[in-house]
Amino acid sequence: MTVEDCETISRALSPVFDVNEPMDGAYRLEISSPGIDRPLVRKSDFERFAGHLVKIEMDVPFEGRKRFRGILAGVEGDKTKLTLDSATEGKDASDVTLPIADMSEAKLVLTDELVSQALRAEKAAKRELREAKKEQRRNKSTSKSGKKAGPAAAR
Repeated sequence: MTVEDCETISRALSPVFDVNEPMDGAYRLEISSPGIDRPLVRKSDFERFAGHLVKIEMDVPFEGRKRFRGILAGVEGDKTKLTLDSATEGKDASDVTLPIADMSEAKLVLTDELVSQALRAEKAAKRELREAKKEQRRNKSTSKSGKKAGPAAAR
């Protein structure tokens, strides 16, 4: 989600809220995206960001620890697999499987790889939007001229 997307949503919702007055008193409408180093809350978040560095804090200690840092290595049922970043602790890297329900907080760690991936995704989304708009214009112009869209129209 880009800043422009947030702006579009805000402009669309603001008049609706003004008419319906869903809240008593003054309010400020703010639309924002969770950002690159977003919290992970759903199982799908853990699946989507597999391969990225995360910090996890547990509500319930797991093997005597509440804090973990490592690379997301997938999801198994209602648990996420993590390759611990133990090099900083002078230990060999090892895997743990942590119950998602027992986590109080899980966040992506901002890395160059994460920023690069986010930029690539944003460029792809913009390219896709441009292509969709081009296709929409093509369809409008062929429908106005009375021609059928498709391969037969190109002959």
